[in-house]
Amino acid sequence: MSQAQFVPRIHATSLIVIPARLASTRLPRKMLLRDTGKSLLQHTFEAASRAARPSGVCVATDHEEILAEVRSFGGQAEMTSATCASGTDRVAEIARHRPDVDIFVNVQGDEPELAGHSIDLVVELLERDPSLMMSTLATPIRSREQLLDPACVKVVFDGRGRAMYFSRSPIPYVRDWHDRLLLDQPPNFYQHVGLYAYRREFLLEIAQTLPAKLEQLEKLEQLRVLASGYAIAVGVVDDPTFGIDTAADYQAFVRRVLAR
Repeated sequence: MSQAQFVPRIHATSLIVIPARLASTRLPRKMLLRDTGKSLLQHTFEAASRAARPSGVCVATDHEEILAEVRSFGGQAEMTSATCASGTDRVAEIARHRPDVDIFVNVQGDEPELAGHSIDLVVELLERDPSLMMSTLATPIRSREQLLDPACVKVVFDGRGRAMYFSRSPIPYVRDWHDRLLLDQPPNFYQHVGLYAYRREFLLEIAQTLPAKLEQLEKLEQLRVLASGYAIAVGVVDDPTFGIDTAADYQAFVRRVLAR
C-alpha cells in the first residue's frame, strides 16, 4: 500500500462498530452466552455505549441470530458479508455505507468490561492530530508471566506515543534481567489493548491491502499498517480489560458480575 493523502474533516464524527460473529472456535457461540442474565454481546454493547465522544454504537454481524439478539435489547445492528476475513473487514463494510462518519472505532464483541473513557481516548487521539490515521491503546505490564505469554501482545512506542512495533515476544528484550524492571516508573513494558480507531478513508484502504510479511509471521493485523509506513498513535490506560476467549475467561467474568 502506498502512502496516500487522507484529508480529515475539521469537525470529526465518530461511530463505534462491534464486529460479532456467531462462530467461535475456542468458546462456541460465546456472543450469546448469558449466565449473568444478559448475553456477552449485550454487556459489551452497554460498555461501549458509556463512551461520550462517539455518536452511537452499531453491531456488524454475519448471522441472523446475532442480529435478533441485538434488536431484542434495543441496539442497532447491520448484516455484513459472511466472507469477511476479519473484524476490520466487517467494520470497513459498515464504513463503506457511512460517508457521514469520519472516525470508526473497532470494539471487539468479547470485551464486556471495556471502559468508556478508553474508547473516548482513541477517538481523542485522532481528533487532536489531523495527521494521524489510526490509534490504539496500551497498558503497563507488571508480571513476568504476562510479559512472556505469546497471547499477550506487547507494544513499544516512541516519545511522541507512536507505535514502533507490536510483538508476541517480550519487547524490549532485556539482556540482564532483574524483577525490579517490572516496577519501574515509567513502565518498561506495555501490553497492547486491542481497541482501534481509524479514519474512514484510511480504514477502507487498509482493508483492501494485502497482509504484510511481518503480519503473517506474528499474526498481528496492525503490523500491516506499520509495514505500509503509517503511524499508529498509542494512548496509555491504567485499567486493562481482558477479552473472553475461553470458558474459564467467561466463568471468571460471570463471577465478577454476580459479585457486584
